[in-house]
Amino acid sequence: MPTEDGKAFMRVIGITGGVGSGKTSVLKILEKESSCRTIVADETAKRLQEPGQTCYIELTEAFGEDILDDDGRIDRAGLAHLIFEDDKAREKVNSIIHPAVNKYITDVINEERAKESIEFLFIEAALLIECGYDRICDELWYVYASEGSRRKRLRESRGYSDEKISAMFSSQLSEDEFKDHCAEIIDNDMDEEAVRGQIRQLLNRKRREFGFGEC
Repeated sequence: MPTEDGKAFMRVIGITGGVGSGKTSVLKILEKESSCRTIVADETAKRLQEPGQTCYIELTEAFGEDILDDDGRIDRAGLAHLIFEDDKAREKVNSIIHPAVNKYITDVINEERAKESIEFLFIEAALLIECGYDRICDELWYVYASEGSRRKRLRESRGYSDEKISAMFSSQLSEDEFKDHCAEIIDNDMDEEAVRGQIRQLLNRKRREFGFGEC
């Protein structure tokens, strides 16, 4: 909805989808095709675990220096192994990282809304729904790709085995669950130009809907 002076509010859009669906490539297209700012939740979590940052301090207080590597940084692989084997440790880590990331994102939203300089703020996260980011987003958009395409991407880009890929798929929401929570679907099972055209149409439809005016 427009404000009283006729200006449209910046819209906060959550971008989600299963592992290997190509959320990063979709985000790059959105950056080129709109006036926006993007936040990748996983990258934010990594930054907040750097020495001196909020999560670094709280994690080392909770687990001690055993979770640090030789350079004094958090050993992310070691931490991942720890929480995989220990449910209580996983709950503790999540209770530290998720609120910190949420606060960072909320602060950015408030900052950008005060500036009134962009159309969209896109938040990309695989666990967008599970972590409750839908509560701070105006809409969620689902990046779809077939299971075959996702498996191919994960084998080629990350070198994952089929067994590991199957385990990752089984731990995430189903396609129907993603669709139930999301207002829009971006089909990323096509070539890049077709995806780009689809995104342009979606953005222009949303601009009209939100009162931004078409580009």
